Amino acid sequence: MDVQAKAARDSQSWSAHIWATLALGLPLVGTQIAQIAIATTDVVMLGWYGTEELAATVLGSQAFFVIYIFGVGFASAILPLAAQAEGRNDPTHVRRSVRMGMWILLLYALVVMPFLWYLEPALIALGQKPELAALASDYIRIAQWGMFPALMMMALRSFFAARSRAGIVLWSALIGTVINGILNYGLIFGHFGLPEMGVRGAAVASVVSSTVIFLIMAGWAVLHPRHLEYRLFQRFWRPEWPAFFEVFRLGLPIGFTILAEVGLFMAASVMMGWLGTVQLAAHGIAIQLASISFMVPLGLSHAATVRIGQAYGRADMDGLARASHTVMGLAVLISLFAAALFWLFPEALVSLFLDESNVDSAELLAVAVPLLLVAAAFQLVDAIQAIAAGLLRGIKDTRTPMIIAIISYWPIGLSAAYGLGIGLGYGGPGIWAGLAIGLGVAAVLLNLRFINRHMFLDVVKG
Repeated sequence: MDVQAKAARDSQSWSAHIWATLALGLPLVGTQIAQIAIATTDVVMLGWYGTEELAATVLGSQAFFVIYIFGVGFASAILPLAAQAEGRNDPTHVRRSVRMGMWILLLYALVVMPFLWYLEPALIALGQKPELAALASDYIRIAQWGMFPALMMMALRSFFAARSRAGIVLWSALIGTVINGILNYGLIFGHFGLPEMGVRGAAVASVVSSTVIFLIMAGWAVLHPRHLEYRLFQRFWRPEWPAFFEVFRLGLPIGFTILAEVGLFMAASVMMGWLGTVQLAAHGIAIQLASISFMVPLGLSHAATVRIGQAYGRADMDGLARASHTVMGLAVLISLFAAALFWLFPEALVSLFLDESNVDSAELLAVAVPLLLVAAAFQLVDAIQAIAAGLLRGIKDTRTPMIIAIISYWPIGLSAAYGLGIGLGYGGPGIWAGLAIGLGVAAVLLNLRFINRHMFLDVVKG
C-alpha cells in the first residue's frame, strides 16, 4: 500500500508533470516546426527567385492558410474529445470522434475549393496589384488541392496526440519537409531535370509533401499493433451522428477563434501590401520568422489540451491544476528565449531569407528588421494566449474563448494596427504594434477565463 501511495505521489510531482508535458509536447512542437518549415522553404526559395514571386506567394499562401485554419478548428475539436475518452479508457468514443471529425473535414474541403479558385479577383478588390494577384492565383489553383490531405493529417495528429503517441506525427512531418525542400529546389528553379515552374513549382511541392505525410500517418494508424483496437478506417462510411454533431458543435467556435487570429495577420498582410511590394515581401519574411517561433507554444498548447483533457476525463482536479501550471511555465520560458533571439540578431535572421545578388535585398533587410524587433515584444503574450486557449479546449470550453478572441483581435487589434500603421503613418512597425495589442488583450482575458472555469470545476468535482 505504501508503495502504491508513493507511486501516486510521484506521478503528481512537479518533475513528473514536466517530463510528461515534454514527452508529449516535444514531438508536437517538432511537428509544428516541421510543418512550418514547408512554408518557410517556399518563402526562402521564392525570395531567392524574385521579389514579386515572394510577395505573391505571401498573398496566396496566407489566403490558403486562412481557409485551412478554420477547418483545423474541427480537427482541434477531436483532440479534447478523444483525450477525455482516452482518459476514461474508451476506445470506441475515441474512434467515433476521430472518424466523424474526418467526415466534417472532407466536407469542409469540398465546400471551400471554389473560394480559393477565384482568389485573383478578390485580391484585386482588396487593392492588391494585378500582377501580384495573378501570380498568387497561379500558386493557389495548384496549392488548393493540398487542402484534403492537410486537413486529414490534422485529424490523425489529434488521434495520436490524444493517445500520447505523437512520435509518428513528428517523423512523418520530417519526411514530408525533406520531400518538400527537394521538390521546391527542383520545380521552382528547374533543377534535377525538372521544369522551371516558379510559384507553381512551390505549390506542387506543398501538395505532394502534404499527401505523403497523410499517407504515412494513415498507414501507421491502420497497421501498428498499438492502434489496431481503434479500427479508425473500418466501415469508414458508417455515420455516428451524435459524435458528428459533438465534433461540429465544439469545432465551430474553435474554427472562428483560430480564424480571428489568423484573419488579423492576413489583414495585416493586406495593409502591408498597400505600403508597397517590398514592404509586403519584408512582412512575409518577418511573419515567417515569428511563425516559426510560435510553433513552440502552439505545439505545447496541443499538449496542454491533451494533458488537461485526460486529467478531466479521470476527474483528477489536482493533476489538471499542475498540468496547466507546468505547460504555461514552459511556454513562458521558451517565448522569452525566442524574444531575445529576435532582439539580439534580427539582421542575421532576416538575411537567411535573402539573396545578396537580389537588387532589393538591402531594402528588404532595412524594412524587415524593425518588424522583427516588434515581433520580439509580442512573443510572450502570443505564447500565453495560445496556451490559455489550449487549456480551455481541454475542458471543452470553446464558445466564450471564441468571443474573447474575436473582440481582442478585430475591434481592438485590427483597429490599433490600422490606426498606428496607416492612420498615424508609422507604417509596418505600427501595424505590427497593433497586432501585439490584440494578442495582449486576448492573453489576459483567456487566462482569466481559465482561472474562473478551473475554480468552478474544483467546486463541482469536489
